[in-house]
Amino acid sequence: MSNYELDARRMLCPMPVIKTQNKIKELADGDILDVICTDPGALSDIPAWARINGHEVIGHRENDDEIIISVRVSV
Repeated sequence: MSNYELDARRMLCPMPVIKTQNKIKELADGDILDVICTDPGALSDIPAWARINGHEVIGHRENDDEIIISVRVSV
């Protein structure tokens, strides 16, 4: 299991989800991807996408104007 980071700052919907989807395709089962976003819509969009595709959002945190969403990959 490895940790990865995806910079999706200053991207608007649907780009954070699309970038997340593309990055997760490169990762292995159990890897953790931290998606760093500035679009508040990502707080609902990424968890919805993850649930539909069988991945697990293990948490999120907010730091000033940034949102970091942690997703555990399941393949």
